Order: sequence, then structure tokens, then C-alpha cells
Amino acid sequence: MNGRAVITLVTSACTALNLCAQQPPIVVVRPQVPVFIRPWKSPTVSPIWLRNSDRLHRLIRAGKLYLTVQDAIAVAIENNLDLEVDRYGPLLADWAIERAEAGGVLRGVTNGSSVVGQVASGQGVAGSQRAAGLGGGGGGGTNRGGGAVVSQVGPVTENLDPILQSTTLFSHTTSPQVNTVQSQTSALVDTVHIYDNTLQQGLITGGYVQLSDNESYLKENTPTDVLNPSEAPVVQLYVQHSLLQGFGTGVNSRFIRVAKNNARAARYTFQSQLLNLVANVLNLYWDLVTDFDDLKARQKALDVARKFYSDTKQEIDLGVLPRVDIYAAQSESANRERELALSQATISQQQNLLKDALSRNGLQDPLLDAAEVVPLDHIDVPASDDLPPLQQLVQTALAKRPDLAVTKLNGQSNEISALGTRNGVLPNAQVFASTYNSGLAGTANPIAGQADPYFVGGYGTALAQVFRRDFPNERGGGYIVPTFHNRIAQGDYGIEQLQLRQSELTARRDLNQLVVDISNYVVALRQARSRYSAAIDTRKLQDQLLEKEQQAFSLGTATLNDIIIVQRALAAAQTAEVAALATYSHARVSLDQVLGETLEKNHVSVGAALQGRGPGDPPPAR
Repeated sequence: MNGRAVITLVTSACTALNLCAQQPPIVVVRPQVPVFIRPWKSPTVSPIWLRNSDRLHRLIRAGKLYLTVQDAIAVAIENNLDLEVDRYGPLLADWAIERAEAGGVLRGVTNGSSVVGQVASGQGVAGSQRAAGLGGGGGGGTNRGGGAVVSQVGPVTENLDPILQSTTLFSHTTSPQVNTVQSQTSALVDTVHIYDNTLQQGLITGGYVQLSDNESYLKENTPTDVLNPSEAPVVQLYVQHSLLQGFGTGVNSRFIRVAKNNARAARYTFQSQLLNLVANVLNLYWDLVTDFDDLKARQKALDVARKFYSDTKQEIDLGVLPRVDIYAAQSESANRERELALSQATISQQQNLLKDALSRNGLQDPLLDAAEVVPLDHIDVPASDDLPPLQQLVQTALAKRPDLAVTKLNGQSNEISALGTRNGVLPNAQVFASTYNSGLAGTANPIAGQADPYFVGGYGTALAQVFRRDFPNERGGGYIVPTFHNRIAQGDYGIEQLQLRQSELTARRDLNQLVVDISNYVVALRQARSRYSAAIDTRKLQDQLLEKEQQAFSLGTATLNDIIIVQRALAAAQTAEVAALATYSHARVSLDQVLGETLEKNHVSVGAALQGRGPGDPPPAR
């Protein structure tokens, strides 16, 4: 098998692979599992796609890539890697909203206390000693309002996702008894089972609620316990709320609102990148079109020079002209050939730039690399541009420019974030309240004496005491933590307010610059039109002048140098006409871009582009 056959086989294989390649949408798939375990299952993200869309290879026929301007835009939207990277922005912003709606500052940090190996107050000998302050422990109704203090600018929003913390502890301890009056043993052996469950829900108003259930089982080796073994459940409801710093839905929801603003900004950012891509593809496409026009002009100039060279040679052979005149005609023809070669090289370079913008893997695709781009559209210059007044153009840009929308949203987000800094100046004042109910039940120990029948029973008996509120307990209180001078919070607030004012001035400066930019682009478009009209008139005059000079030369009233000068002027006029057309196309694209109308005028849908679809493509099958 020869080398050409191998290349053909590889190319065919690549074509087959790409023809069957359909780009999947970028999605985050949530786990499809029962709701009870769904929170602990990770979502999956679709893998990256590095193949070109099948549209690109469908447009290649007989080694040529036939492109309309709409085809070029559609293929770029489907395959451009820069735009593919930008497609992840809105998804990231959506998941940032989900993270913000959970509240908190650090994942997994709760305000619940941990379980320690202590029995309930008054339960058995060990509980009696602790209740008397002899065991170094506390009672069953512990304060659950503590926790880690996390520092940030502005108050920390509570965790808004419900958190269930369940802890089980088994212990077997032996404690020497110096005074054996109560325990009647020199070594107190305790078998303890503790089951502690805490459900916490943060409040968007600036506090949290905890419901906890603590179950303590105790079995001791002492003969003095009236109930042994015994069960001591405690159910507690605890509420803590901020009064000054961290109070209110406005300050505690600020990160959620900022995240939602950022999600909108991410879509506008994608739209802005899409607009820039379409404008870039338009410029690349129209540059290629004008490069082909320039090639035609160079070819026409070469044809004229060659014909003049041929006519001059015939005149010399007939003895009408001196032989020395052949060198000037030959030099003119050689110059036109060199300009034609340069124009062909420019086309090759421009084709590579356009193909790179249309492909995910650049020129590594052998079929695309070998294909010659054939643009099927041409630049239409309307009779007039019919531009509205400047003020109306500015209003159009303000309404349609996505980057201006992003700037506006960022300003709103900064104002929302400033609520936290402003609130952080206030002192930390908290109120808390709790109610808890205890129960106690166990097996009667006849050695210790007669047990109250009310306490004889199992866990159900003790739990019934809790829900009947036979032994209720209530607590309430508050605290305030003022900071003298308060320079940290004051400094943060002052810095942020100054930055806000600075950003307001920057926004105004940018608006003033926008008016100047639109005015400059309008002037540039009008100048480009005038230059194009003048270039057409100049080229027509040079055509007529060359025709007249050729007639004069045939009559002997014009010299060879006169013909060469006119030929050069005509070639320059043709090149200037093509350059003026390219300048006009760039000016039109730039004005549409600065007004934010590029997508609208080229029928590009942001939603479809976000899904990787070009103009006119149907939505993907579900």
C-alpha cells in the first residue's frame, strides 16, 4: 500500500468518525437514587468533547470547504474551544447558588455540642455525685449554643440545611471510692450507653433551632441504687437568635442574592463571549472574501500586464518599437506576478486562521487541513446606512450590550454585599431560650429498699415522663459583646464604602467612554463608506484612462512608460477598492458589536449557543 492510499484511508476514517460525532450537552446529572440516600451521592458531570461537529465535515466536498457566513458562524459556535470553556460559567454559577442557599461559611461546621461520656444528673451513684458537684461533670440539660467562631467580613449566615447529628457511646469505667458510704463498694463499676441525637435548622432571620434527644443507660455494681439498671432520657428544644449583628433576612440572604446575580451575570458573560466570537468570525470570513477579491484584482492586473507584454513583443518583432522596450513590459509583468503570489499566500494564512476558529482541534484534522475554504457570500454595501441619532444608538447599546449588563449586576452585588459590612459594625447581641424535659426509670433493686413504683419500668416509662412533662425545665438569657473602638468593623465598612463610590465613578466614566466609542464607530463607518465610493470612482476612471492610453499608444501619441504608469495606477485603484470594502465590513461589524446587535443581526440564539447549537439547528433529542 503506497503513502497516498494510507493518507486516503486515514482521512476516510476520520471523516466517518466525525460524521457520527454528535456533541452531547454539558450537563450535571443528579443521582437517580432513593431520596433517603440522595444527599450523600455525588452528581456526575459529562466528559469534555474534543471532536468536531459533523456539520464541519458535511460542508467539505471534493477537498473544498464551502462556507456561507451563516455556516461559518454555526460551525464556530459548535466547535470553538474558547466558547466551550465559557459554557461552563453558567453551570458553575447555578451550583454556586445551591451552595449559597445552604448558608454557613464552612461545610460541616455545626453549633451542636459533642457527646461526652457522662451519665444524666441524678442517675445512679455516678449521676448523684455529679449532681452534687463531686464528679466534675455537668447536668443533662447542657447549653447547646456554643460552637466554633468563624471570622469573616460581615455576619456568618447559619447553616440553612437541616443537620442531623447522631452519636452513640458505650463505656465501661471503674472508679475508686474513697468514701464508700453511698456506693457501698470500694470500686464503682459503671456500664454506660449514651445515644445522643441532635437536629438543627438554621433560620434565615439570624438564628437557629435545635431539637435534641439524649438517652442515658446506666448499670452499676453498687447495692445502693434503688433503680439498677436505669434509663434517663432528656429531650431539649433550644433556640438562639441574633438581635443586632446578624439580624434580619436582608443581611443573612445577601450571599444567596449575590449568587443569583452572579448566575445572571454568568449568562451575560457567555453572551458577551458569544458576541465577540461571532464578530471575530465575521471579520475572518469577510477578510477572506476580500482577500479573494484582492486575488481577482491582482489576477486581472497580471492579465493586463501579460497582454501588454505580449503586444509589446509583437510590436518589437514587427519593428515598430525598439527592442529595449521589452524589458520594461517584462518587468511590469513580473511585478504583477509577485503581487499575485503574495495575495495567494495571504489567502492561505487567512484560511488557516478561519479554520482554526471553526475547529476544536485546529489543523490536526487532516481533512480540514487539506481543504480549501471557498466563501460563498460576498459583502453587500447598502445604498445608505440609515443610522439613527447618537442618543438613540447609546440607548440601544445600554439595552443590548451584555457586558454593560454584567457591570450593572456587579454593582448591585456590591451593594448587597455591603449590607454585611454595614451590619458587622453593630455589637454582637444574642438571646437564647431552652426547654427540656427529663425522665427516669429502671429496674427496682430490692437490696436498696423500696423503689417508688412511678419510676419502675423501662425506657418507655421514662419517655412517657418526658412527654407528660413531669419534670419540666426552662432557661432563657442573652448576652451582648460590644467592641471598644470597633476599628476593625469600622475600617472594613469605610473601605467598602469608598470602593463603592469609586466603582460608581468608574461606571460613569465607562458610560462617557461608551458615547465616545459609538460616535467614533459611526464616524468610521461613514468614512469607510465615503472611501469605498471614492475608490470605486477612482477605479472606474483608471479603467477609462487605461483604455484611452492604449488607444493613444496604438496611434503613436503615447509612450510605453505612459501605459505602464496607467497600468500601475489601475492596479493600485483595484487594490484600494478591495481594501476600502474590507474597511467598510470591519466598520460595520465593529458598530454592530459596540451596539450589542451582532447576535440579533446574524440570527444567533444565546440559548441555542449555550447548548452547543448553531443558528437554525433543532434542539437535541430528549
